[in-house]
Amino acid sequence: MRVIAVPIKSLSRAKSRLSPLLSPLERAALTLAMLEDVLDATLAMPSWETWVISPDEAVLEIAARRRAEPLTEEKPTLASAVRQVEEEAKERGADSLAVLLGDTPLVSADALQDALRTLGSVVLARSSHGGGTNLLLRRPPRAIAARFGPSSFDRHVHGAQTRGIPAAVVERPELAFDLDVPEDVATVLELGSGTRTRSSCLDMDLGARLRILA
Repeated sequence: MRVIAVPIKSLSRAKSRLSPLLSPLERAALTLAMLEDVLDATLAMPSWETWVISPDEAVLEIAARRRAEPLTEEKPTLASAVRQVEEEAKERGADSLAVLLGDTPLVSADALQDALRTLGSVVLARSSHGGGTNLLLRRPPRAIAARFGPSSFDRHVHGAQTRGIPAAVVERPELAFDLDVPEDVATVLELGSGTRTRSSCLDMDLGARLRILA
């Protein structure tokens, strides 16, 4: 079994760094739009299962409707969610586990397939923000410890080196981009043609709001 896990935090806490631009309800709507775009890519991967882990019922309902596996997050924080996924993957006998963050709305099936087909026990895609990690693929699921957060890319590389495992890095802009701060909305408006995230941004007239903030 091969699994792609997509963790989504509670909608009430999602994308807090967008507070200068969006209301809580708007941030929730944007988070759900990004999830749909990510699922478009993950569900297109043949022979890979998609699991969505979240404490939020609306998120889990979307996962079930899209025929992904919904997992109710038992404890808050991304680290706890990833550990829960690891335990579930171990119980089900998964031999590969990819964790793809849910705020990567520009990810394409082609870019994701490129990453999943990359050889190696550890495959990484670096975030363009703060040296984080947007995708961590491990074969087996605990080949190295998951350490998501700021500067996690270097920690993942170091963890692989410590265990004598070469870490393969996938350099694809679709995987490097994550929507985290108001300036990222401009990138979605420019490059996110055809995505639900761009449509959501247009519906909320975020281009005009960005000009006012500037």
